[in-house]
Amino acid sequence: MLRFYTAGESHGKGIFAYLEGIPANFEIDFEFINRELSRRQKGYGRGGRMKIEKDKVEFLSGVRLGKTLGSPILMAVWNRDFVNWTEIMKPEPGELPEEKKVTRPRPGHADLSGVLKYRTDDVRSILERSSARETAGRVAAGALCKDILRNLGITVGSYVISIGKVEVPNDYLELSYEERFKNAESSEVRIPLNDSQLEGAFKKEIDKAKAAGESLGGVFEVFALGLPPGIGSHTQWDKRLDGKIAQALMSIQAIKGVEIGMGFEAARTPGSKVHDEIFYSPEKGFFRETNNAGGLEGGMTNGMPILVRAAMKPIPTLYSPLRSVDVRTKEPFLACVERSDVCAVPAAAVVGEAMLAITILSAILEMFPSDDFIRLKRWWEEYKKEVKSF
Repeated sequence: MLRFYTAGESHGKGIFAYLEGIPANFEIDFEFINRELSRRQKGYGRGGRMKIEKDKVEFLSGVRLGKTLGSPILMAVWNRDFVNWTEIMKPEPGELPEEKKVTRPRPGHADLSGVLKYRTDDVRSILERSSARETAGRVAAGALCKDILRNLGITVGSYVISIGKVEVPNDYLELSYEERFKNAESSEVRIPLNDSQLEGAFKKEIDKAKAAGESLGGVFEVFALGLPPGIGSHTQWDKRLDGKIAQALMSIQAIKGVEIGMGFEAARTPGSKVHDEIFYSPEKGFFRETNNAGGLEGGMTNGMPILVRAAMKPIPTLYSPLRSVDVRTKEPFLACVERSDVCAVPAAAVVGEAMLAITILSAILEMFPSDDFIRLKRWWEEYKKEVKSF
């Protein structure tokens, strides 16, 4: 099985990703991984931190001469901003001046719950790890998984369908997933339509929020193409791939809702218009003409594209701070303001791709356990032929 963890703090030395279970003899595309990290930092409405950090990956273990070894992989994304935070973030023993401590928890963050759980009077001990800067580690690990999936013929991508009250019209549904992704990659707000007027409306919504000291959330979609039927399992609750995907997307900072396929709309629609009818042809094998299930039925892939939708709440760090209470004095104050974005929905979509890629590769390796990528690829191709000719 694939095991995946991250470590590190927002203003510490770096963000780290640990992957165990990656097969040996996979030739890594280093430029691809760094491009993925760069994609996470882009998007209209990002804050000043993105101007400081130019994320690049460094492999600390598990890779030799460009290829995976089959041993645990440790990846580092160093924080350039750490040089300005050495006094506050140093691991060595010492006392921090009282004025350097953060004592005003921010509504919407992990701040207060973490302070109470871990018995600290300095909110920074919580906010540094709960920060979305942690997603740099997810994207680094996810990029390696996406790289492997690409070599198995699987494509993972994303695009934004709403920010604040501005939504993409349903015209995008007429485009292929590849076209949607291509348009998103050339858009600062990552919308799936090549429409400068619509993009301007999205930017105007973000600018309006910024001027008001507000922040905005939105909705993005993540997809995966090229998966045959049968990945995942119906046999136990924790083996269902749709459940794993929902957890992976829901674990991203600020995500408050996850839908697969029609999602909640299916609850308002008659069954005859929800379930995807099954057809067969010698050329295609079994296939569907609709994809209301989002590529997943009974906890398994059904051969159609996986489609997942995630709702991101507005970033809770506001430049017009909300009311809070000092954890030491118990006096009311306006919450502290850390450097923040106005909108990070386009970047969150990239993180969504990473989490979907990690989850899919994990399910594939669970079904086809292999210590060697060449062997894995051979088994994978044989399985695809088998299900198509059944």
